Amino acid sequence: MQLVFDILSWGAWSVDFQDKESWLNWDNNVTASSDNKTSPALAHVPAMQRRRFSRLTKMMLTAAHDCQPANNCRSVFASRHGELTRTLGLLQDIVSKEALSPLAFSQSVHNTASGIYGMVSGNTAASTSIAAGEETLSQAVIEAYAQLVENPAPVLLVFGDDPVPPVYNQYTQEFELPLALGLYLAPANNDKQPAIAQLTLTQTALPQTASEPDSDDTVKALTFAELINAIACQKSLSGQLCHWHWQLTQPLEPDMR
Repeated sequence: MQLVFDILSWGAWSVDFQDKESWLNWDNNVTASSDNKTSPALAHVPAMQRRRFSRLTKMMLTAAHDCQPANNCRSVFASRHGELTRTLGLLQDIVSKEALSPLAFSQSVHNTASGIYGMVSGNTAASTSIAAGEETLSQAVIEAYAQLVENPAPVLLVFGDDPVPPVYNQYTQEFELPLALGLYLAPANNDKQPAIAQLTLTQTALPQTASEPDSDDTVKALTFAELINAIACQKSLSGQLCHWHWQLTQPLEPDMR
């Protein structure tokens, strides 16, 4: 299976790289900040609203806003862990026999960011929420592809995750979080809007990655940050991410299609 898209625009946020310009300077050798308390400013949302949002929701709304999608575009929101921190807090309140916060309860569902995005942007188009373990991002891309096959109007894809609470550390190892990525996607070689890059995902049996150097058929293992940097710099990239092979290339000129 091979999926090909035009990337029309993008957005991303992490503690160390909080705007598009900063992602141009990403370096694989730089140690990520240990400050896990910083949140996006989310200046385009009124303060009375944004103060109630979790950091995950703020990150995903920031990435979505930076994409500058069309009004009422369809969207796919993806998060492996979702609002796990809120959910754990509710469980702790139950154990302590304390009253549950209606606000915390209402924003503990997995489609919290999707629903709040619709409210703050006035977007009433369909939105899908995806959770698929280590393949969450790639499965969200598959969902976006299916929607584009049905209707070629661009789709907004937003992926994001926060570190899990310490009690869950033994069950997961993800060193790039917190992080959010937004991609505004259209069918490959669309003739209506200019693309900044072309993205190809290929499902393939890859026995080893570059971290396992004993094979001659090794494939470079990518990180989320490396992918975002390549999009920001508009440079080609190829490697394995979320159990799929990803390839980022420059789009064909109109007279070469």
